[in-house]
Amino acid sequence: MSVVVIEFITLDGIVSDPDGSAGTPSGGWAFRHGPEAVAGDKFRLGRTLDDGVLLLGRTTWELFSRLWPGRDDPFSARMNAVPKLVASRTMTAADTSAWANSQVVDGDVIDAVKRERRDVVVTGSLSVVDRLAAADLVDEYRLLTFPSVLGAGRRLFPADGAPRELECAGVEQVGAAVLSRYRRAAR
Repeated sequence: MSVVVIEFITLDGIVSDPDGSAGTPSGGWAFRHGPEAVAGDKFRLGRTLDDGVLLLGRTTWELFSRLWPGRDDPFSARMNAVPKLVASRTMTAADTSAWANSQVVDGDVIDAVKRERRDVVVTGSLSVVDRLAAADLVDEYRLLTFPSVLGAGRRLFPADGAPRELECAGVEQVGAAVLSRYRRAAR
């Protein structure tokens, strides 16, 4: 089992509001490069979506549960079929009915990830990513870097965060963006 974090990110490390749904002044920066820049399996998840599980925070789950169920392309079918865990203190099982195969994490998200036997993919959900990183549970970061510099916003790796040693596992241009994969450095 491995934990893979996927994020849209700017050149200066900002990950907040890539689609503009949060209404921030600089929001929507990833989508300014056209819909094809973010469509499909840009993160090269492949079989991980077939065999793994998505872990989402409540806010990301709520956004995705409004977007994905109505889509019918092959990638959307995979997103709709994958089991989804929702890290939330306020949602109930009944709240997850809007998106198939969703369930609220039972108990602490760190404990749930440690118990998981499938690969875990975390998308967006910065509070979940922060908790997993602090517990040293993130095995890989897949970052789709867009040629935008915002100067302000939430960073994936904050300036006051703990140091991390990562190894580059791959880089490829994907439309207007660059997909980079970083794995936990050998210890």
